[in-house]
Amino acid sequence: MVNEIYKCEICGNVIEMLHNAGVNPVCCGQDMVRLKEKSEDVGKEKHVPIVEKTETGIKVKVGSIEHPMEEKHFIEWIEVVSGGKIYKEFLKPIMKPEAEFCIKEFDLVRIYCNIHGLWKNNS
Repeated sequence: MVNEIYKCEICGNVIEMLHNAGVNPVCCGQDMVRLKEKSEDVGKEKHVPIVEKTETGIKVKVGSIEHPMEEKHFIEWIEVVSGGKIYKEFLKPIMKPEAEFCIKEFDLVRIYCNIHGLWKNNS
């Protein structure tokens, strides 16, 4: 199972639920919203992760058109789930929206955009 991601609609905190005991997380006095993974791009910014095979594993790029990496709009992390393990690369605004992982097979790839939320590619 992939960990659930929640966001506070007041302050913007984002958390990853490692174990769900059936109680919704709370922040700023209200329930946090569970983010749903989107998988189809709409609009000019592209978010669906693109996976390319490399000599040593895979390279994940964000979007068929490179996603902006600006101070106020950027990809915060890229995550790969493979064989029960989670591999995650955290990004900063000045970086390219991509990451390489030394794994050959994967079950799911997710990215998180600080503006447009959670996106996946499990093909």
